[in-house]
Amino acid sequence: MLKEIALITITVANLSQVETAWQEHFDYKTLERGVVSDGLAEHWHAPDMAGDNYILMQPANKAANYVRMIEDEAASDYRPMTSHGWNATELLVKDPDSLAAGMADSHFNVIGEPRDLWSAPNAPRVMQALGPGNELLYLTRNNDAAAALGFDASTPAVERAFIMVVGGPSMASFQEFYGEQMGLTVSEPNPFKITMISKANALPIDTSYPLAVVNLSPGYLLEVDELPATIGPRTVAAGRLPTGVAVVSFTVDDALIDRFDWVSAPHVIKEFPYAGRRVGLMRGPAGELIEVIEID
Repeated sequence: MLKEIALITITVANLSQVETAWQEHFDYKTLERGVVSDGLAEHWHAPDMAGDNYILMQPANKAANYVRMIEDEAASDYRPMTSHGWNATELLVKDPDSLAAGMADSHFNVIGEPRDLWSAPNAPRVMQALGPGNELLYLTRNNDAAAALGFDASTPAVERAFIMVVGGPSMASFQEFYGEQMGLTVSEPNPFKITMISKANALPIDTSYPLAVVNLSPGYLLEVDELPATIGPRTVAAGRLPTGVAVVSFTVDDALIDRFDWVSAPHVIKEFPYAGRRVGLMRGPAGELIEVIEID
């Protein structure tokens, strides 16, 4: 089954600006920079991505959780939450209020001010921001996830991606894919007012969307949102990856890696951070690209 979120691949229009913003506000470190190899582009079935500039970044505490940004001019026209697929990256943070204050007059645009998800002393506190590459970020203080992932006083103010948000046309298809095929626990869907979706699509602000949670390894989750019929599939140019969050990579039990229907069958990729492990690529029910990395 899917275990930990290992790598998020995001296409952005202005790579240098995104890199600077993540370094200054999140204290993320750039581990490497280069161009997408022919082999990796072939693995993604996106040959026109070969030669595109990318950076690979990591939280300051060197958690094995990476963000790969690829420069793609088409991302300048991308609008998060307006199509099916991966829609947002949720980072685990210590203090959303301090982050929001620090983003004033910056390349980040705070589009959801810090607030508690519900009224309780231990409630998650969340905010949303749009980065300079049109990357939609949820920045969340979640004490349960922090405990599960071993946070302590030395943990940086902004840590790893611990939730990925995916939207699609059918909750039943999410339940069948992630629950029955993947063998993961999927919560019962509940109606939530997701203002990010409503604002992005000019829908009434009190619109409710069925939302469920998929449990991965302790501390990691997926949020699956059923979107209204007025929201359709993401347009993907031939030979390219989807704009925005393009691929999410997970570690997976080696006993399960041979079970799935593949876009790219498992094969060894030597590039970092795959590091010689077998990697496969599949497509989820909302068109989301899912990369699985075999655990050693």
